[in-house]
Amino acid sequence: MSKCFNLCGHRGILLCGLLACLVLAGCYPKRVGVSGPDGKKMTWVEMSLEQRKTHMKTEVLPRAAAIFISWRPERFTEVDCSLCHGRRAQTGNFEMPTDHLPRLSGDAFLGPEFQKHPQTTRLKLKRLVPEISSALGVKKFSIITKKGFGCYSCHLGPDGPVFGN
Repeated sequence: MSKCFNLCGHRGILLCGLLACLVLAGCYPKRVGVSGPDGKKMTWVEMSLEQRKTHMKTEVLPRAAAIFISWRPERFTEVDCSLCHGRRAQTGNFEMPTDHLPRLSGDAFLGPEFQKHPQTTRLKLKRLVPEISSALGVKKFSIITKKGFGCYSCHLGPDGPVFGN
């Protein structure tokens, strides 16, 4: 009986170790940028403005462009920084969320958006948000915590920023 208990104990320890590794692998922010002084990739927060601009041009913009071009190729023949940042990008203002994009309802579940533009809302939630949050190395928006990268990271609500964005 003690051998069985010992074996189960070892399995339990291995299982706990495996779970700990999975939890640590899911830690955010992820290192997605250029290499820092320590040789490791940098997180979005650690990057300088110039490094962020480079990361946006080489990682984020191509991913967003691929999604928009595959969705509506006739409308999105060329995609640049103005897609999300509007004319302000030309002056170096990249603050988000922005009034350049349509304002959303402020509803956490995006009910009005799903009613009015179901395909667009679904595309952005299923493809754009996961892709861009991955490119930025940040968590996707959680309806439970009301934190993370989501629609309101780019779009304003009816009265301004929503969910701390």
